[in-house]
Amino acid sequence: MFLDNRQVAMDSVLEALADSIDYFEDNLERLRPSLREALKPYYESQNKTLQKLRKLARRHLNLLPRDANVERDDYMWLWSRLKSFVGNESQIVINELLEQERVLMQALATLYTHPLPGPLEPVVEQCWKDCRALIRELYRQHKPRRR
Repeated sequence: MFLDNRQVAMDSVLEALADSIDYFEDNLERLRPSLREALKPYYESQNKTLQKLRKLARRHLNLLPRDANVERDDYMWLWSRLKSFVGNESQIVINELLEQERVLMQALATLYTHPLPGPLEPVVEQCWKDCRALIRELYRQHKPRRR
């Protein structure tokens, strides 16, 4: 089955959102506890949004779930671990989390160039706002700590 451009755009959002959540969950132990606790509510909210978007995309866009790209996930995990040898682990993870959110914002921007069914619109808008809030928090946490 071929996807139209709107379905492709929604699929990109779903993939970017899932990747962001997965990256956070895969790297929890690498974050200092205070940072982990500060970010956890954002990712819990993103997870709820992902579930809603998947359901709505299936119902209103006839978009079926896709299998995860396991090889890509493994590569990203390994690359992140390698970077930790040369830098502050929490800062490396924050940078990677920021990159995940940038990818999500780009996917959302592309999705916004297509008309969306009414029930999808508020969920996509909330996803955009949540992503912006998470980016602000990541930047706030990224500031070097003074001693």
